[in-house]
Amino acid sequence: MKLLVDSGSTKADWIAIDETGKVLFTTQTLGLNPEVLDKEEVINRLDDKFDIEHNKDKATHLYFYGAGCGTDRMKNFLTEVFKGYFTKASVSVHEDTYAAVYATTPKNEEAIVCILGTGSNCSYFDGTVLHQKVQSLGYIAMDDCSGNRFGRHLLRGYYFNKMPKELAQEFEEEYNVDADYIKNNLYKEPNPNAYLATFAKFLIKHKDTDFCKKYIYAEMEDFVENYIMQFENYKEVPVHFVGSIAFYLKDELTEVLKKYGIKIGNVLRRPIDGLIAYHALNK
Repeated sequence: MKLLVDSGSTKADWIAIDETGKVLFTTQTLGLNPEVLDKEEVINRLDDKFDIEHNKDKATHLYFYGAGCGTDRMKNFLTEVFKGYFTKASVSVHEDTYAAVYATTPKNEEAIVCILGTGSNCSYFDGTVLHQKVQSLGYIAMDDCSGNRFGRHLLRGYYFNKMPKELAQEFEEEYNVDADYIKNNLYKEPNPNAYLATFAKFLIKHKDTDFCKKYIYAEMEDFVENYIMQFENYKEVPVHFVGSIAFYLKDELTEVLKKYGIKIGNVLRRPIDGLIAYHALNK
């Protein structure tokens, strides 16, 4: 049994397949970002799902693609945790961009592949190898055009009284905006980046308001200039996207990319289904 996992900071999609690619079960855990979780919390999140805990000794392979796995230290940390949990499985840990590549890019084709979800990322795939020019410093310093960046903008807009009155009233009805509650989630609870990203749904819902538009377009332009334009051939190859921010703001993203002369490629909400086909073909 092969376990395929696509993990962001907010949630992780799990699919178990047999050697033919037949789906045995699907489930979802909270995100397993090693940059913000310790070993105990990772194991707690695995144990919390019956399908995973019950089948851990049946897994022969674990292919994990996750946010926060861009450095050897983080990859090695998760690999050791998984080897101790899935004792009979061969474990392979990759950064989440590889899942996006396998799901969006035809075999042996070149592309720039981006992730716009809770966090953000961008890489160039030459048909064989993934190349990155930007080393992520995490959600506080980077993550342009991500869900957590939009959440930060909305909270600041609300607390600095920049949010229009009607929007602010709806914001209060939809979220707990008590300062102590917010600070507890930001500074004492795990996954503060995922907490910030929960507010992105509000921005998407109100994307046609001037208040939200300014953040959407400013962040998209920052992402293009800071990430995509790092690669000299950004106008020559398709640029694919994976993630809820890209998926639900596809029209705005297409408009911004056109302004820079960039050709938009595939835009998927999540790559997990594409991983099934990839791993079924590559036994």
